[in-house]
Parts: sequence; structure tokens; C-alpha cells
Amino acid sequence: MLTFLGFAMIATFLVLIMMKKMSPIAALVLIPALFCVFAGKGAHLGDYVIEGVGKLAPTAAMLMFAIVYFGVMIDVGLFDPIVRGILRFCKADPMRVVVGTAVLAAIVSLDGDGSTTFMITVSAMYPLYKRLGLSLVVMTGVAATANGVMNTLPWGGPTARAATALKLDAADIFVPMIPALAVGLLFVFVLAYVLGVKERRRVGTLVLPGQAGPEAAEAELVPAGPGTAAAPGAAAAATDVAVTSTSVNGSAGSTASAGSTASAGSAASVAGSAASAPHGNGSAPAPEDGFQGLDPDRPTLRPRLYWFNAGLTVALLTAMIMELLPIPVLFLLGAALALTVNFPHMPDQKARIAAHADNVLNVAGMVFAAAVFTGVLTGTGMVKHMADWLVGAIPEGMGPHMALVTGLLSLPLTYFMSNDGFYFGVLPVLAEAGAAHGVSPLEIARASLVGQALHMSSPLVPAVYVLVGMAKVEFGDHTRFTVKWAALTSLVVLAAGMLFGII
Repeated sequence: MLTFLGFAMIATFLVLIMMKKMSPIAALVLIPALFCVFAGKGAHLGDYVIEGVGKLAPTAAMLMFAIVYFGVMIDVGLFDPIVRGILRFCKADPMRVVVGTAVLAAIVSLDGDGSTTFMITVSAMYPLYKRLGLSLVVMTGVAATANGVMNTLPWGGPTARAATALKLDAADIFVPMIPALAVGLLFVFVLAYVLGVKERRRVGTLVLPGQAGPEAAEAELVPAGPGTAAAPGAAAAATDVAVTSTSVNGSAGSTASAGSTASAGSAASVAGSAASAPHGNGSAPAPEDGFQGLDPDRPTLRPRLYWFNAGLTVALLTAMIMELLPIPVLFLLGAALALTVNFPHMPDQKARIAAHADNVLNVAGMVFAAAVFTGVLTGTGMVKHMADWLVGAIPEGMGPHMALVTGLLSLPLTYFMSNDGFYFGVLPVLAEAGAAHGVSPLEIARASLVGQALHMSSPLVPAVYVLVGMAKVEFGDHTRFTVKWAALTSLVVLAAGMLFGII
């Protein structure tokens, strides 16, 4: 009964948010509360919720102060050189923009924190997607999938959990998996290229102010036909797209807008509003050297403090990896120090906090709402019954292939469960079943990592709400678009691992 109710609750939640019948926060709270009553344990709902909130409170605190810290770092210009390099590569070609999104997300993911990756990636790429009229779910899907592959780093969480649960060395699990994970990341880049080509065919290529020469002559925007349906998130952006016509010799011609009249200067001001959309830093005139995703003249820049901020960030990430203090404490201290040094005047500090308050409130609210969902799943015993049912459903003849079975099960289980629930609750059972048939625990542990590309888009992952919130994308749209590509990426990693003899 609890097994059926668990699957029914998850299915109901996904269907309602994908059909946009309920907001994610409302669905995360009301659906588990209803199913808790159906399970006959409504009297214990309060206990389950308090327990769930208690477990997720450190995560909520970490995300709150991480958003403030990295928001301030973005404001003061710490990541501008990386962003400029990516945008210089992207130019105004939709294909390059999507590939650049995957590259940027993969690079920033090296810190092991999904929320950091999404904040930096969206802040850099959001205005460019809006300017070109590209689908925002392509951005969120590519960023989440790239981060999911990189999330397997030993300091990212899953590898450490698998090592702890099975009493193994994290290096013995991760290092042999590097070739398979490299194939998975390469697949993400290929996927980004394919999606970028589709976006190029849909919206064409935009000539940005400041571009000139033969390339510009060939870069005139070819708008999608009136019968072409815009992808989710792109319809609203179409009115922001400005087209600069050029003659064969590269001289600028007339400027028109898709759906409205706008000057090149006003269109280019979108470039300076990276923080305006996700952060609220305002816009500025277009820079002379072409399109920039972050306004190079924003008043919050602190170029004289660049190396201090870089050193503080490196020290913070190093302390996280070495686990010198709990991560929420590190981000709390880091945010306080960053605000005090970069904005010594109280009004400026209040302005920076206010600029990021929307993101903090949205993410923290979503995390605590998810605590209701996870609290009911765990407290009622639904998770345990679901896991036992899945493990029990494995045919006896599949015993010698438990590594493959573990890899396949990691996709749905890490999507519908927290990493803690899967690695500490289910993985030991799978490893024990594999050991009975001579399958090494190391192979089981490595196979358990392949589902992380899909896991990063799970409604139980707090960082995904940072992604969709800053990108202004409906969670249902993101889920509908991303799940299939993320699952395919996980299967590619699994296939590569088996091909290389790692799994």
C-alpha cells in the first residue's frame, strides 16, 4: 500500500507541475499532506514536516548565504573575465551561445556547488538569450545536465556518499570513472551543439552593435516564420530582439525590432541588465566593444578589490573541500566579509542584500516546501517500501549484472529520492546483492554515479530552483524539456563505463 501511495504521490506531483495546474511550492506542500492522510498517518504530519525541515535547514541556510555571497561576487566583477571570454566566443550565433552555456556551466561546476554554477551561468547568459530570443529552457536544460555530470566530483557529494555508505576510498571510485564521465561531458557538448543549431534555424543569427566586416554581412537575422512556434521562454523575449541589417561591405543599415520599434542603444541596454533580470543592478549603455552579458560600467564594480575577492573565493572553496567548517557557516562568514569589505557603507550593504532578496526568498521557500515532501516520503516509510519493491523486483538471473542494474536504477531512484536516501538506504542493499554474485562493491559504487545528470533536475534538489528562478522559467517547462536529455546523458555515461570495463 505504501509503495503504491509513494509512486502515486510522485506521479501526481510531476503531472500537476508539468501541466502547470499548481505552483511547485504549493504542490510540494499540499500533495504530500494529502497523501499522508491517505496513508492513515495524518496525525503525524506535523512531526514529519518538522523532521524534514530540520534536515533541510542547513541546506536552506547554505543556499541563502551562497546566493548573497556569489551575487556580491558577480556584482563586483569577479567573474567578468570568464564571462567576457565565453561571450567573445559566442558572438551572436545561437549555436555558440548554447555551447558556451554548457562550457561555462562545466567550468564553474568545478567548485562542486550546483547553486553557484547556476547563479554564475544564468547571470552571464540570461541577457544574451533574451536578446537573441532563444529558448530559456534550452539554457536551463543544458546548464543542469552539464552540472549533473560534473556533480560526480569527489567534493560534489554523490561520490563521497557512495564511499561512506560502502566504506570505500572516494578516489578508488572516482578516478577510474573519469573516462566515462568525460564521454558524458562530451555528449553534453554535442547535445548543446545540436540544440544550438536548432535555435539558429529557428531565430537566425543577430548582428550586434559593434560587429563589422564579412562576418557581420552574413549574420543578418533570419526570423522564424509566422507559423513557427516559439519554444517555452522565447516568446516574451522576441520583443527584445533587435536586428541590425548590414550591406555587403559591412556598413550598418537600418535597425528594426521583432514586434516593436527599438533603437540599437536601447536593445543593447539589455546586455547591461544581467543583474537587472536576475539581480536588479540596472542597465547601462551598450559597450563599445560589442555585446557583453554583464554591464562593464555597473556602479557595483570593485576593480581595485579584484584580487582580494578572488583570494577570498579560493579560500572559501578550499575550506569547503577540506571541510574546515560546515558549508553553511563558511558561506555565512564569506557573505558577511564580502559585504563588509566591498560595500563598507551601510546603505550600500542593504542595497546589495535587497537586490538578491527575491532569489533568497524563492529558493529558501522552495527548500522548506520540499522538506514537507521529503519528510512525508521518509516518515511514512514510502521511500523504504518503494526501494524494497524495486530491489525485490530484480530477476534472480540479473545477479551477476548487478552493476548494470544499479546504474539503471540510479536514474529513477536519484530523481525521486534525495542522494542521502539513495546512497545510504538503497546502495548498501544493491551492493550486498551484487556481492552475493561476485560483483565488486567498487563497480556498484561507480554505477551508482551515472544517474547524477538526471538527478540535478529532480524537484528534490534545491539548486534547481535557483536555476529556474533566476532564468524565469517554469519548473514544469524545465522538467518536460530536460528529463529526456538528462536521462540520455546518464545512459551514455553508463554505456561508456561498461565499454571501458569500469562498470
